[in-house]
Amino acid sequence: MLTSTDNELLTKVGPGTPMGALLRQFWTPFLPSRDLLEKDGVLKRVRLLGEDLVAFRDSNGEIGLVAENCPHRGASLFFGRNEFCGLACNYHGWKFDITGACIDMPNEPAESNFKDKVRVTAYPVRDVNRMLWTYMGPRETPPPFPQFEVNTLPIDQVREPHVMTEECNWVQGLEGDLDSSHVFFVHGRISPDGPAADGLMRLPYGRDLAPTLDVVPTPYGAVYSAKRINNDKGERWHRITQFIFPYFTMIAASLANTVMARAWVPIDDDHHMLISMRGKLDGSVTEEEQSRALSTFAKAGGYARETPDPRSRYYTAANRHNDYFIDYDVQKNINKSGIPPLGNLQDRAMTETMGRIYDRRKEHLGTSDRMIIFARQQLMKLARDYQEDGTVPDLVDDAKLYRIRSASALLQEGEDWQAATEQARDADAGVPLAWVTLFD
Repeated sequence: MLTSTDNELLTKVGPGTPMGALLRQFWTPFLPSRDLLEKDGVLKRVRLLGEDLVAFRDSNGEIGLVAENCPHRGASLFFGRNEFCGLACNYHGWKFDITGACIDMPNEPAESNFKDKVRVTAYPVRDVNRMLWTYMGPRETPPPFPQFEVNTLPIDQVREPHVMTEECNWVQGLEGDLDSSHVFFVHGRISPDGPAADGLMRLPYGRDLAPTLDVVPTPYGAVYSAKRINNDKGERWHRITQFIFPYFTMIAASLANTVMARAWVPIDDDHHMLISMRGKLDGSVTEEEQSRALSTFAKAGGYARETPDPRSRYYTAANRHNDYFIDYDVQKNINKSGIPPLGNLQDRAMTETMGRIYDRRKEHLGTSDRMIIFARQQLMKLARDYQEDGTVPDLVDDAKLYRIRSASALLQEGEDWQAATEQARDADAGVPLAWVTLFD
């Protein structure tokens, strides 16, 4: 359990908070490129790390991300005019480029140099492989861009990002990905020969429900194996998951030739986005695969209608206000949760119903929670270190540390999983992906 003070340190991300200051040292994914394709097109409200922002693509095709409130008298720049290489406030015409510089102030005398003294808060943006990333930290020159494998593949081999907005603190979502023991409960089918749930997808069946966790610290975060008995012939199944500071995960590989990175990005203290980025190692993504990536929740009503509140973007029709469309007949006969097995909807039902920010003084952690305990300790340490002397983790400045993969392997009892999968976990080793299907 954590104290109230530690829980606040871990979860709060707004400007001026220790964790918020740490997170701002990293490049942050925040919006699929598809949402801002048109030059001088529509604007998007963005809420990120507790800040209200506006995103736009200018006349040159460059992305701007600026504070929503005009620095003149606070009107919303969302209602501004996106044209002629800048965003002009619709109240008095003050115009800003993507760097935040004021390039026009038409309601002031022509000879005035006042516009040269005014800026709007602006953050640099990179448009990489279908995803927009921003750097919200204090450096004049941003750190190197993360070299995740999915960021460096040819764009035709990268799927459209999958996004889901969740109504709870980002740490709760992150911890779900670091919790291997939940897989065969929330996602599991009732019996080994059970059918798929409503034809949506096949469900896994767990024979060993109590994995043994081995957590290994790394310069970028940690890698851990969740070892399970696979059969009575001494074979052990190692599901090997990566945790990359501050909120990235790579869950154990279960698909051939598929690499991924997932981000649990804080919108504010009470909401976050799960952003899943995936790529293929063996060729281009087909139109059918792209269509599936964009319609993950279609069989459960898709996404709810977006409102002017950016927290409604990528919010699913199945949600906590309708119990995630739980089906009790399915729960009794097919799938242990009864919730549609689409995206991370089943996981979300668990993490959202803890409350917006769970009071961790109430929990009782066991051996299966080793990775969660480690990640919390590391994140709080990093936040305190940065607060005390400006120290940041190595991967902020060493983009090569992102060149990793998750893995999954069937090994004999006693075999060293770290040695057996060392090269498979290196994106540049030139060896095939190590994967074991989650479905039998």
